[in-house]
Amino acid sequence: MRTRTGVRVLLAVTIGALSTVVAGVGTASAHVTVNPKEATQGGYAKLAFRVPNEKDNASTTKLEVVIPTDKTPIASVSTRPVPGWTVTVEKTKLATPLKMHDSEVTEVVSKITWTAAEGSAVAPGTFQEFEVSAGPLPEVDQIVFKALQTYSDGDVVRWIDEGAEADKPAPILKLTKAAAAAPTPVNVAAQTPADDDDSGLGLTFGIAGLIAGVAALVVALLAYRRRPAA
Repeated sequence: MRTRTGVRVLLAVTIGALSTVVAGVGTASAHVTVNPKEATQGGYAKLAFRVPNEKDNASTTKLEVVIPTDKTPIASVSTRPVPGWTVTVEKTKLATPLKMHDSEVTEVVSKITWTAAEGSAVAPGTFQEFEVSAGPLPEVDQIVFKALQTYSDGDVVRWIDEGAEADKPAPILKLTKAAAAAPTPVNVAAQTPADDDDSGLGLTFGIAGLIAGVAALVVALLAYRRRPAA
């Protein structure tokens, strides 16, 4: 009896441990991300912040995304309307203005907040995407967008950590250098002085015609002189 009881207890503990591990894996994988995950330095990109709902008994009612301005300010950031959500944009003045299209940008977007209207929250088992257009993207290796996810039960999840082993990883956009423009191929045929050949050929025919004309004139003069006097 004691042996069977011990086996049951051990089995229950093992199942519980496995359940915890599985639940932990599911939670860790369902974090806020930015898509696409890569973009080009100096270019423009449409970025979508994907927000999955991780709770079974609460909905996501608000998302806050911080646009860093200290080392990676973005001159132009605009939002795309999301049905059932209102958006608030905060701006920050720059200590050093940015150059954009022959003008200076003195303030940039530093934070975007999306808030759900009643009945529009991200329900359990679903996700929502919040899109922005941003550019020109700075010449750095990556941009870290710290995000805060608020639930209907008042819980706030802070997706702000960095690193491969981060518990609550922040959305990170990798930036790559723009590809160098390929050199324009040299068209040797186009550079061949074909027109010069044509000009030389024309000159040759011209001289030949002139010589023929002179010869005809000489023959005519000789013929005229040989005519008997009247």
